[in-house]
Amino acid sequence: MSSVNQKNLLNTIGVPAGLVLSFLGLAILILSWLGISLSPIFLWLCLGSLLTGMMVFGVSTYAGESDGIKNNGIWTNSLTNRGLLAWVSGVVITGFYIELYWYPELLGLNSEGVNTGMIAFFDPLSYAIKGAPASQWFVYGTIYTICIVGLGVKFVFKYIHNRYQLWRTISVMAAQLFLAYFIPEILEGMNQDQPYFAKDLKYFWPLNYYFFEDWHLNNMTDQASGAMGMFYMVWGILGFTVLTPIITYFVGKRWYCSWVCGCGGLAETAGDPFRHLSDKSIKSWKLERWLIHGVLVYISVVTAVVLYAYFTNSSSFLGLDVYTYFRRPYAFLIGAAFSGIIGVGFYPLLGNRVWCRFGCPMAAYMGIVQRFKSKFRITTNGGQCISCGNCSVYCEQGIDVRSYAQKGQNIVRASCVGCGVCSAVCPRGVLKLENGPEENRVNDNPILIGHEKTELNKEVI
Repeated sequence: MSSVNQKNLLNTIGVPAGLVLSFLGLAILILSWLGISLSPIFLWLCLGSLLTGMMVFGVSTYAGESDGIKNNGIWTNSLTNRGLLAWVSGVVITGFYIELYWYPELLGLNSEGVNTGMIAFFDPLSYAIKGAPASQWFVYGTIYTICIVGLGVKFVFKYIHNRYQLWRTISVMAAQLFLAYFIPEILEGMNQDQPYFAKDLKYFWPLNYYFFEDWHLNNMTDQASGAMGMFYMVWGILGFTVLTPIITYFVGKRWYCSWVCGCGGLAETAGDPFRHLSDKSIKSWKLERWLIHGVLVYISVVTAVVLYAYFTNSSSFLGLDVYTYFRRPYAFLIGAAFSGIIGVGFYPLLGNRVWCRFGCPMAAYMGIVQRFKSKFRITTNGGQCISCGNCSVYCEQGIDVRSYAQKGQNIVRASCVGCGVCSAVCPRGVLKLENGPEENRVNDNPILIGHEKTELNKEVI
């Protein structure tokens, strides 16, 4: 059978089959969300249908295609052009996050009895992995992981001809599946007599905003937690003080944001169809800088106050209750509303990196290192640029990449997550992700554009 016939067969049978399986799994999931009691066999049917459907759809959509990245129809599709489907999806996802964070009992959580609804629906899987009933976070983690893995396969086949995209996608899929899901859940099951503390090895402060809270420090240092608790405390401290700045210096923030982070993993896989919706305006860039660095300052102040209270054995700071005025507002505004509801719920409306671009304190921290003390940059060959604008359109961080390429100027931006899609979609090979000497990394205005003529700036060339 010719490659053309194989492609036609995949499109004719594979795509509809993938959609049917995906919607079957989604329908079962929604029934459990509505509180309808379902037998355990429906859980396995739901998860299997979702995962298989996503993979079949991804493979069938892009397998057999000619070289090149296909973004056909994104501006005419109701889901990817802020149409009716986008708004409906945004409302549904936002509603789920509101219940997840603030009303888990509506999902069926019963901390003092038997779970019901969606939480009970996931109990068999939770017992199989860790020998305990499910919580809202187990349900969320399972759905989150399935989306990254299933839609990660779709991303891999879409960018199959680009080795960088292939390996970084495999990396975020593996990081979510093992570091964020299986290992922490299995460890929880094996150590149910221990007090809880975060066991995701890549979840560093300041993204993990509760790392230094008294209950978390006490749980890690509790005698019952033993060597494991001490390991996670030391690892967590070394992670943000040593590991993060050193790796960011050598390769930029991409090692975290585009290769291991769960937020970035979901954005790159499930959020890929929405990357073109990011605002590229100067006004948005100014808002971005104020917001993301403001959040970093906010969590730094909150953490300083929390540590003061911890070491002085006090519950207040300057007469203000630490929990009421510091911990709880940050958890509500940033930890829940910004990162979850806006960060994911608004994918179809604002793009896939709203949280990473405007609110993530970890991204802000690494961004400062990347901008002022790093070997990473995206180099441009301005002479080859045809100003098609693909790079700017598909930059999920809202960077006007084309403006740099037209001037042959290196792209050294704090917000760049090094996803490499700008380079991947460039038809002329203008852009290249590089790690090189710090000298002349920032080459401002290599081309001077004036009223009379355009010439090289000899001061920086």
